[in-house]
Amino acid sequence: AGHIEKIEDYKSPVGYSERTDVIIEPRLSMQWWCKMTDMAKPALDVVMNDEIKFYPPKFKNTYRHWMENIKDWCVSRQLWWGQRIPAWYDAEGNMVVAKTEAEAFEQLRIKNVELRIENIRQEDDVLDTWFSSWLWPLEVFNWNKNKTNNAELDYYYPTATLVTAPEIIFFWVARMIMGGLEYRKQIPFKQVYFTGIVRDKQGRKMSKSLGNSPDLFKLIDDYGADGVRFGVLIASPAGNDILFDESTCEQGRNFCNKVWNALKLIQILDAKEKNENPITFASTWMAERLAQAQQEVAQQMQEFKLSEALKTVYSLIWNDYCSWYLEWIKTGLEESISVHEVAAAKNYFEELMRMLHPFMPFISEEIYHNISNRIFGDDIVASQFTSYGKPQDVVLQQGTLLQNTITTLRDLKIKNQLKPKDDIKIFVPTAQQNLFEPMQSILCKQVYASQLNYSSDAVANGVSFMADTFQCYFTTDKEIDKGAQVQELQKELDYLKGFLISIDKKLSNEKFVANAKPEVLEMEQKKKTDALEKIKLLEAQLG
Repeated sequence: AGHIEKIEDYKSPVGYSERTDVIIEPRLSMQWWCKMTDMAKPALDVVMNDEIKFYPPKFKNTYRHWMENIKDWCVSRQLWWGQRIPAWYDAEGNMVVAKTEAEAFEQLRIKNVELRIENIRQEDDVLDTWFSSWLWPLEVFNWNKNKTNNAELDYYYPTATLVTAPEIIFFWVARMIMGGLEYRKQIPFKQVYFTGIVRDKQGRKMSKSLGNSPDLFKLIDDYGADGVRFGVLIASPAGNDILFDESTCEQGRNFCNKVWNALKLIQILDAKEKNENPITFASTWMAERLAQAQQEVAQQMQEFKLSEALKTVYSLIWNDYCSWYLEWIKTGLEESISVHEVAAAKNYFEELMRMLHPFMPFISEEIYHNISNRIFGDDIVASQFTSYGKPQDVVLQQGTLLQNTITTLRDLKIKNQLKPKDDIKIFVPTAQQNLFEPMQSILCKQVYASQLNYSSDAVANGVSFMADTFQCYFTTDKEIDKGAQVQELQKELDYLKGFLISIDKKLSNEKFVANAKPEVLEMEQKKKTDALEKIKLLEAQLG
């Protein structure tokens, strides 16, 4: 008829069905809603007052934001499967909500006594998935069918910990808390641990569309199941996203090799001729390190710092047990070894495998069965930790001193063009005799020293070095370049003077002193005192 002025193509955000590729048209419709304001308040309170603890706690703010700005909940969905909403209609459109069809029929008959049950119909809409899920901690124990004398529910509810993702804090966590308080007058769990999202090295979320997800079976083939577990866990700081890098799986595989090699060395030591000598300082120290690490790991696990706990166990096994302890107790090819020392080494190794088991279950179980013969049922997965009690600080201090002294002397040998096995004589201040005597034989063996002497006098032609905050010396028959010695001492002196300036700046900063915790101030003051003491000794050495 000539009434069209023009025709244009427009781009509009009309959705298309993924399955049928037809336009999805918006349509206003009647929906079922759940009023939330009254339910949200008690559920907010139990989290904010730490009756339910969030790990990490930063997610409390996210939770509070959702709960303080809560909207009513649309609980109906137009699907052909699910739990149908318990509402019934008669032919005139009257509606009632009831537990069963029979109850609904009785209520509808009040308005129409001629009504027949086959003439009522149930609501077709089904409940939202989250509406079903908010009752999950209750429903797994048949809560709705058995509300009284439900022994399982009474025993398991509330449970200890929920592990979930932060993106469903509101959709599931908050709703489970509301459901528990509404229907059970109890919280559903005491703690919530939020995991992070696994991302690639570029920080992108792993997804099928990007194709940046690794082939898990190939990872296991390449690095072993425990190596892959290690690789993921070591990069999983509590509540933060995981930047996955295959190199951490390689680190896990190398760690497995280290643990296997430790087992082989223990088996070699166990096969040697035995003597009845008592255990040495090495085994005494290792027991204290185990006690110290047990406390650290228990605290870290309690706070869900899983990667930190794994790092503690990793360092304890790789550094303390393998690199130091086994080297300290190892004897020569033709030498016997104390039966008590071997027994201690095996007991410690068993305990290390128990500590490692939650992170790397396969290798730890296998090694546990290779350390000693086991009766049927003696499995690490069903065993308890051995408590080593409260660590003794004096022994730990001695162990640290021994490690540092060995490292210092080995470095000094290299700097003074000495071979590792070149003989030296060590001189330690007489005042430190009680500290050094228990570990004297280990120190001499580790640095190839024929003697350890106690003297408070300066040693002629001796190479001076610092052990903790006191001055020691060593001598050798080889010729030493004193110019190089002076250069090293001056370098260390310059560093300490610079360090002292930075500490003084901190302690003279009124804002820092006013806001710092007492223990932080105490630590900074100790750093200053130690630095002053070392500077004084170094200046004396140079003189």
